[in-house]
Amino acid sequence: MTDPQLAHATEFGRMYSRSLTSAPEVPSITTVIAQEAKDFTGWAGHMATSELISDARLNGAVGSAADLRRLAREASSAAERFRDAAAARGDRVHAYAEQLALSALGSAADPDGARAALAQRGESRFADRLDEWWQLYGVKPVAAEVTVWNHTVGYAGTLDLVAEIGGRLCILDFKTKGLTRDGRAKPLNDSVVMQLVAGFRAEEVLVDAAAGSWEPWPYAEAEVEPVLLAVAVSEAEVVPMQADSSSLRTHWRKFWALRQVWEHARTCAESGRALNPVGPPPASVPAGP
Repeated sequence: MTDPQLAHATEFGRMYSRSLTSAPEVPSITTVIAQEAKDFTGWAGHMATSELISDARLNGAVGSAADLRRLAREASSAAERFRDAAAARGDRVHAYAEQLALSALGSAADPDGARAALAQRGESRFADRLDEWWQLYGVKPVAAEVTVWNHTVGYAGTLDLVAEIGGRLCILDFKTKGLTRDGRAKPLNDSVVMQLVAGFRAEEVLVDAAAGSWEPWPYAEAEVEPVLLAVAVSEAEVVPMQADSSSLRTHWRKFWALRQVWEHARTCAESGRALNPVGPPPASVPAGP
């Protein structure tokens, strides 16, 4: 499931509610992480330029300012279209991973349907590589698409998978990746460690969305901490990466700080206008004799 039941799109980003009938209360893990400013202007410019120079209509548009402006306008949205297409592809890959896990758990599942959705778009190799990795690592799902909540800091999120691998309990986050020029999976961003550690530091786990029932997160006090795995899934390979335990405290502190940024941004937005126009002062009255 790529659209958790208790997640809501709001003007402050994705937020979570406690039940199907309650209002959103806290930001999602990914919304908190998104508070970190990242400059994609160079990439966006590259995408727009690449689309423009490869457009078959470009030669015919030379000499026509109107036609060139139209092509430039269309090319300017290339980065957004690429981002949206990549997000949709990621949703399909996540859906297949979820169906694999649910099937292994004996729950109602349709992995064939999820695979067919990938095949319709020529993306079967993502499923093939995931199948190979799943068997090679002997993944034994414990729970899939697990919604968790942290009251102390104030956030919620949905973990892709909790599973046993090699006799260790693991918390996994799948990231769909494209390929580098040498045909390998593109590297994962370190920000995924914040996502994993925030999930690990949950305090409650959802039991029933309709009833709004939750229970304590069972892994917070585990004698052996779960292994936190970020799993890059590409058409060529699946690359699991373990979060370094020595870095978890640092990334947790960064996540905490970004949560404060989100809170202050919302407070400022809700407080109304910060700047108001000021008219000229009244004309001064000439002093008497």
